[in-house]
Amino acid sequence: MQQKETPNSDSLADVFDVPASGRIIAIDPGTKRCGVAVCDENRITTRPLDYIERTSWKKMLSKIREIVSEYDAKAVVMGLPLESDGSESEMSAEARRLARNLSLSFDIPVFLQDERATSYEAKSLLWATGMSLAGARKLTDSTAAAIILADFLDRNKTM
Repeated sequence: MQQKETPNSDSLADVFDVPASGRIIAIDPGTKRCGVAVCDENRITTRPLDYIERTSWKKMLSKIREIVSEYDAKAVVMGLPLESDGSESEMSAEARRLARNLSLSFDIPVFLQDERATSYEAKSLLWATGMSLAGARKLTDSTAAAIILADFLDRNKTM
């Protein structure tokens, strides 16, 4: 039986429980919207998907459920927004709450991944392509989710 707890350890996720193959979905939680990304089945590349508007838990869960089903995802990674010094914030608690709720709603594991500075990195990547500030705003959340997922996959490879 799958463990239904989201890890609270310093390592943020027990990567030994990551399924050996299959796609993984990443979520970059925000107050107004959540960025979403997916990796390929071989876990080599990540790509941003359309973000999810945060209107209600029920609508967000329904949309995440659709995405997990569409991509036959084997796990979900929730970005954990820590402060620059590694301490927790209100948004960290919210991300942990969301991860916990997802873990209780799905039969696949849910992991947490440190996401410090991913939004800044996403904006820099988008601006480097020549994208306008307005254009970058629409893609930042899901691009950050792709970075979170790539970081998680890299961390998993080293275990």
